[in-house]
Amino acid sequence: METAYRHLRYSPPELHHAYGPRVHVLAHPAMLSRLARICSPACETPEMMRLVNDLYREMASIVASAEFPRTQVRIATRMRRRHRQADYAGEVVDPATSVVCIDIARAGMVPTVTCYEVFSSIVDHRRVRQDHVFMNRRTDAKGRVVGVDLSGSKLGGRIDRAVVVVPDPMGATGSSLSGALDLYVKKKLGRPLKVITMNLIVTPEFIRRLQADHPGVIIYAIRLDRGLSRPDVLRRRPGERWGEERGLNDRHYIVPGGGGFGELLNNAEE
Repeated sequence: METAYRHLRYSPPELHHAYGPRVHVLAHPAMLSRLARICSPACETPEMMRLVNDLYREMASIVASAEFPRTQVRIATRMRRRHRQADYAGEVVDPATSVVCIDIARAGMVPTVTCYEVFSSIVDHRRVRQDHVFMNRRTDAKGRVVGVDLSGSKLGGRIDRAVVVVPDPMGATGSSLSGALDLYVKKKLGRPLKVITMNLIVTPEFIRRLQADHPGVIIYAIRLDRGLSRPDVLRRRPGERWGEERGLNDRHYIVPGGGGFGELLNNAEE
């Protein structure tokens, strides 16, 4: 029997950093190339939609391969009619894995649908669901984020032993994502197997907020933006001088960032 696939070792290429083992900033040139295009002023809504879909499809496969439980299978192929040994035997993502994808409207709507589709093709589709959370950033007189206002939600039930995934493009302050996870805690919907955020861009401030509010969360991102840090800080490995790193401007927008993902993905200014 084939043994090459019995125990698979998989880890995606990542940046070396000092944020801790639960933070995974991908070092993937092709994904970074597409993300740079998305953030360019030349990229308009139709192209942006396509590229965001492409990136989240690829990231969903990476997350499933790296984080989802696995199991051993023996599955007959179509060649079984001609050869008794024509089975695939080896390790796969466990199809019995339960997955909950949380959509934080509105920037998270497109990524969440994409991840829902990908995960439904990897595990038993009956074990994959989407939840929806509607909230707005609350700002002070200077435009700084001071919290979130929850306007509604549609949650599909408990999350016990599920892998909870939050595909949200911009990890800026972390207030929206932390607020969404707080909702499940307040409603006492159970203890998940894992909670994973899937972001296109994150800031040092976002990582700090998520680790403080939800210490067990696992963060996956394509890019880390800390563009407002001093040059001497930027020359150091990310996270080594975390307290001096800065990726948000005074109005809590990411620098260099992408600017207005929710507006562009929905073709709406407000």
